[in-house]
Amino acid sequence: MIHFNTKLLHGKTSSGYEKGELLPPISQVSAFGYESMEELERVFEHKKMGYAYTRIGNPTLATLEQKISELEGGAGAVCCSSGMAAISAALLAICESGDEIIAGSGLYGGTIDLLHDLERFGIHTVFTKALTGEAVERLVTERTRVIFGELISNPALAVLDVPEVSDAAHAAGIPLFVDATTATPYLAKPLSLGADVVIHSTSKYLNGGGNSIGGIIVDGGSFSWDVKKHTALSEFKKYGKAAFLVRLRTDIWENLGGCMAPMNAYLTYIGMDTLGLRMERICSNADRIAGALAEIPGLEVNYLTLENHPYHTYVEKELNGYGGGILTFRAGTKEQAFQIINHLKYAMIASNIGDIRTLVIHPASTLYMHSGREEREAAGVYEDTVRVSVGIEDAEDLVRDFQEAVEEALRCRQ
Repeated sequence: MIHFNTKLLHGKTSSGYEKGELLPPISQVSAFGYESMEELERVFEHKKMGYAYTRIGNPTLATLEQKISELEGGAGAVCCSSGMAAISAALLAICESGDEIIAGSGLYGGTIDLLHDLERFGIHTVFTKALTGEAVERLVTERTRVIFGELISNPALAVLDVPEVSDAAHAAGIPLFVDATTATPYLAKPLSLGADVVIHSTSKYLNGGGNSIGGIIVDGGSFSWDVKKHTALSEFKKYGKAAFLVRLRTDIWENLGGCMAPMNAYLTYIGMDTLGLRMERICSNADRIAGALAEIPGLEVNYLTLENHPYHTYVEKELNGYGGGILTFRAGTKEQAFQIINHLKYAMIASNIGDIRTLVIHPASTLYMHSGREEREAAGVYEDTVRVSVGIEDAEDLVRDFQEAVEEALRCRQ
């Protein structure tokens, strides 16, 4: 078995291109031509391998799908136009009007908004403050169709106990879908821990360069679908454990039209070559910054490797010894938070995470602007919360930047 970085560069999907290219060609086209109508008909009927139209398949996308599926240990994957498109397609592939979703309340703001939007289609979400095995056992009903949570919630930094929650979900005949964007396959592989489907916003750490939007759904291919319960899959019963993946690709994903652009797939593919190196540096930097900020009186710092963090034990238990690339701190007031953000030199004010650059934002006034106070606080977002997505700059410069910004903000307040 080869290790992570070697697999990134020399895995099964990293070679074998037609003309010996070291990187996959970019098929930046809308459609693909055929010599006969009979041949194209067989492609549309899925009786012949091939591509017809990029919305329903493209070789550059397929290469990225195979690479990420290999890293996650999945049976197959589908690229989408964004992380939100991936979550939407995954949920709509198994949920119909009248169905229920059980989800942790500490989700990314955009995901919370999406789950509220699904209410208009008759798909109801039951939120629980802590997504645990006990919560699943207590909340599951005959209408529950999926359990959904984030492996490391953004920005609350609560860690999902995947084995515990998956055991409870499977006992009720329900699959567990995990958004692992903030962890990446470098920190954890949810499928090996018991999850059934893994979702990423590839725009973040997988891409790393902040140059393209995308998402991906990876199916573990191990869940036994009961079409009497998951009636949305009834027409795909003959595919057995592949029913979800087949419906996703040939029905929901095609019809919603949320395909990833070929150029974005290529940029994400080459960005992933350095994923292991970036995550190691990012996590090391985040640990250094969190430790330094924790020594400043008046700041309440939230990072997984801090010994007083409620999920500290999960660093070794599920996250390969790392705390991830996100930390937050409470500055005391919204005004103080703005002052600190505005005095930073190297951390850039932007609404993304997973970039090679350190990014900072005030989530309450941006990402969670549509959420009520109770909803925000359940997600770990307060009026004085600052979220930091740590990059790969030199740790000494980042630590000094944050220390000086806090000092300058305090000086302005006096």
